[in-house]
Amino acid sequence: MPRDVIVVGAGPVGLMLAGELTLGGADVVVYERLAAPARESRGASLTKRTAECFDQRGLLGGLGPTEPADAHFGGVPIDLAPLAEDHHGRRGVPQFRTERMLEEWVTGLGAEIRRGQEVTAFEETDEAVRVLAAGPDGPAEESAAYLVGCDGGRSSVRKLAGIGFPGSEGRRGFLSADVTGIETRKRRIGENLPGGSMIMAMDLENGVTRIVVHEAGMAPHDRASLTYTDLADAWQRLTGESLHHGECRWLGCFTDASRSAAVYRRGRVLLAGDSAHIQPPAMAQGLSVGVQDAVNLGWKLAATVRGWAPEGLLDTYDAERRPVGEQLARNARAAIELRLTGEDMDPVREIMGELVRHEGPAGHLAGMVSNLGVRYELGKGEHPLLGLRMPPGRELTLTDGTVTPVAGLLRTGHGLLITTDPALARLAEGLEDRLDIVTGTWNQAYEPGLDAVLIRPDGYVAWTSPGTTDELTGTLARWFGTAQRS
Repeated sequence: MPRDVIVVGAGPVGLMLAGELTLGGADVVVYERLAAPARESRGASLTKRTAECFDQRGLLGGLGPTEPADAHFGGVPIDLAPLAEDHHGRRGVPQFRTERMLEEWVTGLGAEIRRGQEVTAFEETDEAVRVLAAGPDGPAEESAAYLVGCDGGRSSVRKLAGIGFPGSEGRRGFLSADVTGIETRKRRIGENLPGGSMIMAMDLENGVTRIVVHEAGMAPHDRASLTYTDLADAWQRLTGESLHHGECRWLGCFTDASRSAAVYRRGRVLLAGDSAHIQPPAMAQGLSVGVQDAVNLGWKLAATVRGWAPEGLLDTYDAERRPVGEQLARNARAAIELRLTGEDMDPVREIMGELVRHEGPAGHLAGMVSNLGVRYELGKGEHPLLGLRMPPGRELTLTDGTVTPVAGLLRTGHGLLITTDPALARLAEGLEDRLDIVTGTWNQAYEPGLDAVLIRPDGYVAWTSPGTTDELTGTLARWFGTAQRS
């Protein structure tokens, strides 16, 4: 029997997707090219929304200690303190820690991870995708209803599918390393230097410092010939400090290339994470936005293979997430130009600095960098929560007196109908295998009021009462299909 889904790539995005699919009842296997989990720090920060995604599955505590991350756009600091809601992301989270936490979750749910398997080709039919892979035991073949590429910016799945990857070529080069045995002033959001250079120094864990360097005029580097001395020399030229005595734990390079896939779905093949969009990692957005791709896609694809998805549900993945990837590419280009153009950009930086002292502009930029500002077109109405994520920390008291945050009610991966009126809950009868119905009262009053709210499995608000023009029955059918009647 074919699998439901083959996921290619066991990084944070592929693992998150495998977990979401398994929660939704899909039979999943993950193919990973590397023979063993990587021990690289790489992505070391999470946006606020991604931390919330982990929390609504009960995973955030498994990351271990983290610290609030300062916010900025292109090096212009954003003061988050005056905002009504906490927009702070988390920093000091080495990627291997994120992957370890997710792998424990995924395998605990029953998904299989096959390491040392590199996808070399696939063939799509009307019924399935036949995938060919090369591994330590030779060629292998397996079929699944769907194939999802979560295999990075050089995605084999994307290339084999013939999906275009338009965007800007990298013009600037950056060097990055995780180093121990050094002492240098921390520059957690980076520091702009004269002429268009920049440096960053951020503490991770166990005495490890993440170093990033861009020297004005620095072109993209050849990863194969890159040495730690290259980075240490550039740092010394820019700061006068020597890091040559440090021990390099990991060394990498990146560019300011920014791209977004032409489509996120072609037939039975889908893309998520860096396979679908790339941008300079200095914005700390790539891993986070990829995880959110997985949370958006997982429940929709699981519903499709289980047979209860309403018509067009899977197509909403591309419709909702591709604009986010395109906006991310635009934002990354703007931020890089703002940071690295040099003294000619100083007047713009000054104006930006003035603007972010006002709550409106600061809130808009904070929503962009935290991803809390992502809003989908989920229905007609004027309630301010419609299309946004439901604040997961909001608490309600259940009929048995239990107090719980919304995040605690999303652990199952089901949708959620919260209502103060038991009669309203009867409209959702027959959907209990995919929708949890909760009756309770909010511990903090909403303004405008919120007597009932329908929340999708990814945490986004699809319907409210009052404040939504659409009827609840139609909205339930749109997102959760036809009720199962006995």
